[in-house]
Amino acid sequence: MSRILETVAPRRFGTGFRWLLASSWVSNLGDGISLAAGPLLVASQTHDPFFVALAALLQWLPPLVFGLYAGALADRLNRKAIVVTVDLLRALVLVLLTVSIATDVVSIALVLLAMFLLGTAEVFADNTSSTLLPMLVHRDDLAVANSRLTTGFITVNQLAGPPIGAALFAAGHAMPFVTQAVVVAMGAVLASRIVLPPHGRGHGERTYLRHDIAEAFRWVLHHAAVRTLVLTIFVFNITFGAAWSILVLYATQRLGMGPLGFGLLTTVSAVGGLVGTLSYGWITRRISLGDIMRIGLVFETITHLALALTTTPWVAMCIFFVFGAHAFIWGTTSITVRQRAVPTELQGRVGSVNLVGVFGGLVVGSGIGGLLAQHWGVTAPFWFAFVGSAIFVVLIWGQLSHIAHADDAAPASA
Repeated sequence: MSRILETVAPRRFGTGFRWLLASSWVSNLGDGISLAAGPLLVASQTHDPFFVALAALLQWLPPLVFGLYAGALADRLNRKAIVVTVDLLRALVLVLLTVSIATDVVSIALVLLAMFLLGTAEVFADNTSSTLLPMLVHRDDLAVANSRLTTGFITVNQLAGPPIGAALFAAGHAMPFVTQAVVVAMGAVLASRIVLPPHGRGHGERTYLRHDIAEAFRWVLHHAAVRTLVLTIFVFNITFGAAWSILVLYATQRLGMGPLGFGLLTTVSAVGGLVGTLSYGWITRRISLGDIMRIGLVFETITHLALALTTTPWVAMCIFFVFGAHAFIWGTTSITVRQRAVPTELQGRVGSVNLVGVFGGLVVGSGIGGLLAQHWGVTAPFWFAFVGSAIFVVLIWGQLSHIAHADDAAPASA
């Protein structure tokens, strides 16, 4: 057992990292349960497409509305206290939702309100949690440490959580939500054991939140590597969002796969991600982080082309497996580069700028994808994603050298 623990969370990473890893894995299990249970609860309350779509929108909206404020607060206040408090509030909302289901007073309005509150709390918890790792682990170990966190996300959030959530919902509509409440509360308890170095603003340092947010944008604009990284994430999430927004239609109409086949595509992608993160340490010992990102951008561009051309389900599944590995390797590399480059006092705010880029790109891309598919068929978004990604890679290729050397430089000062 000790050998397994040493492999997953080496002693040199410190006790704080082990508490963070445990808290992250446990919390991700709760989030994975809600991935299946949340939509099932909405469907049990209404069959109106408007409310079903509204439920999805309420999950995408909080990062755009509150993301920048979450980052500013993470740089002002005690970060551990934010994570623990927000997770306990999430558990409270889940308990109240469970009671409403058990007493049969639940309604679609109440469900939508609960989803919005949970989504908002998750923005503050996730953004702040991402700032803890650079405070606990040496910068040379950030790549491997991030891959350990990502492994937990894939296994318990993407693979284990949804089927558990669906099974609990079948046993009783309240079951998955009371389970998630317990799991989220456990994550808060584990996070409370983390000991962080001094951070946050002193009592004499008073500024407006708008000033703090503007400072983060200025820092990003003047830091070549992080500026390129945020721009790349925003543009590639537009192309990715356009293609993946109609993925269920692509699977059923283009590939001729039913609901089970569509679920299999996402599962295969998650398994590919697990393989990618498990091999991440081996990869980073042989390839620089900058080169990993360059290769990844080219590969994602080719992926859109391959999916636009194929009509064979098993070929598509192979593409999704490899793409899943790429996506999680690229994501782990992206956050590692950012954590190495950004000073501690700006981690929250710069992370929130990145978060807005992520979700802003997805929202724009999903709108484009829907319009393209409506007018020119389900492959049109994939052609758009291929052409758009290819043009952007050509335009940004020279700037990628900034990212290639970002991991060699010490964090810039605020």
